[in-house]
Amino acid sequence: MSLRWFGQACFEIKNSATIVTDPHDGESVGLSPPDTKGEIVTISHQHFDHAGGRDLVSKEDTKIVETDGKQKVKGIKVEGIQSYHDKAQGKERGENIIFVFEQDNFRICHLGDLGHKLSSEKIERMGSVNILLIPVGGNYTINAQEAVEIIENLGPDIAIPMHYKLSDLEVDISSEGEFLRLAQKKGWKIEEKEKAENKSLPEKRKIIKLDCQSV
Repeated sequence: MSLRWFGQACFEIKNSATIVTDPHDGESVGLSPPDTKGEIVTISHQHFDHAGGRDLVSKEDTKIVETDGKQKVKGIKVEGIQSYHDKAQGKERGENIIFVFEQDNFRICHLGDLGHKLSSEKIERMGSVNILLIPVGGNYTINAQEAVEIIENLGPDIAIPMHYKLSDLEVDISSEGEFLRLAQKKGWKIEEKEKAENKSLPEKRKIIKLDCQSV
């Protein structure tokens, strides 16, 4: 299994099938397009920087998943969990789908553009998470402080920050620095990598900051 990050909330997750999450088109956010194709493409919500690249990353037989509920796609369990893009139950920016992917008892959770703290009911539904992909840039999503509270409450083995400011990114959000600083104060180890692979994963309470592949 390996993960690569293409900026914003777009990841390539390679296992028995390739999953692409929240594909942007590159140009509209000041980045290059995601250089990947997925058998499964998940979309947490329909904003341009999360759904604008769906055609770029899709094949003829790609399965697009953009709703809540459970299904099995190409041997991977995919569960969508309804949440919100804001703190007003969607009245400001609409709904957001959290996705949990499971294969061989290994669980990866992608929070999309989560805009609020997680309830105990949501945390229970998400279950034990090995890798958490979490927004940290604030403004349109949870901020650094809220992101640290979530990783403390949810307790993933590894957290990978996403949806934060990059030098070329034309979106008004904060950098990852405050999240990393606050997490480190809580005892999380910080590591930088080009991509995350199986051999990166045995440790607990680790944050992996991935290089963006779309700069």
